[in-house]
Amino acid sequence: MKKLYSIAFALLVLLLLIQPSTLSAHSSGGEEVPTWFWKKERDNRQQPDDIPQPEGGPELVERIKRPVSNIILQQRYPEIVVLRGSTEENRVALTFDDGPDPRFTPQLLDVLKENDVKATFFLMGARAAAYPELVQRIVDEGHIIGNHTYWHPNLVEVGDIATLETEVQRTEDTLAEIVGYRTKLFRAPYGFLFNELVERLGEMDYTVVGWSVDSLDWQEDPPNIIAYNVLSNTQPGSIILMHDGGDWTSDRTGTIQAVQQIIPSLQEQGIEFVTVPELLNIPYQK
Repeated sequence: MKKLYSIAFALLVLLLLIQPSTLSAHSSGGEEVPTWFWKKERDNRQQPDDIPQPEGGPELVERIKRPVSNIILQQRYPEIVVLRGSTEENRVALTFDDGPDPRFTPQLLDVLKENDVKATFFLMGARAAAYPELVQRIVDEGHIIGNHTYWHPNLVEVGDIATLETEVQRTEDTLAEIVGYRTKLFRAPYGFLFNELVERLGEMDYTVVGWSVDSLDWQEDPPNIIAYNVLSNTQPGSIILMHDGGDWTSDRTGTIQAVQQIIPSLQEQGIEFVTVPELLNIPYQK
C-alpha cells in the first residue's frame, strides 16, 4: 500500500511540474502549442527595415511603470477623459493602438470585415505617413481613427507640454491630409498622462479615450488567454484595449486570432460592437 501511495504522489508531482508549460496557445490545426514555444517564436523574429518604431519603447517595457491612474484622471477631468460608456446599453467598443502596421492591420481589417464589426483605431502619425493606403482603408471600411501621437513617446517621462503639442499636431496634420478631416479623439501612448497634459489636451479640443478592459495582448500570451482576458472582464459599456501594431519585436498574430474568438462569443450574449463615438455619443471630428 505504501508503494502505491508513493507512486501516486510521484505522478501528482510530475503532473504539476508539466502543467504550467503546456497552457494552450495558438495553432491553426487546433492542437495545443506550449507557451514556451510561443515565446521562443517571438524571440526569433527578424527586424523589419521600414516600419517606424515607437520612440518610447515596447509596451512590454513601458506599461509596467504605471504612472498616474487613468481612473484618477477621469475623476479629475470627467469632461475630457473617458474610460467607458453607459452600462444601460448592451454595447461595447473594440479599440486598437499603434497602427497602421502592414504586418497585422490588413489581417485584422479582414477579420472585422468578415464579421461586419466597426472599431476605433488610434494611429501613430509616423506610421500613417508611411502607410497612407492603410489609413484610407480603415476609414473606407467604416472604422473611426484617433490620434496616438507621431512617434509614440512616453509623455510622462518626457514631461513637456511642447512635446505633446508637437506630437499631436503633427499627427493631426498627417491624418487630415489623408482622410480629409481632423479627429477629435486622442489616446496617449501606454495610456500615460498627468494633470497638465490632460488639461492641455482639453484646451486643444480633444476627448482623451482610455479603456475599461485591457486585453493584455501586449504581453503576447496565446490567443485564447488574450480572449479570456477580454471575455471575463467585458460588460455593457466597455471600451476594450487591443493592439494592431507594435515595435519590431512585437507579434500581433495572437491579437488577430483572439478577436476571432471574442466577436462571436460576445455577440452570442447579445452584445453589439460599435465605435467609441457611437458608444459615448460624442463627435469624432472637429
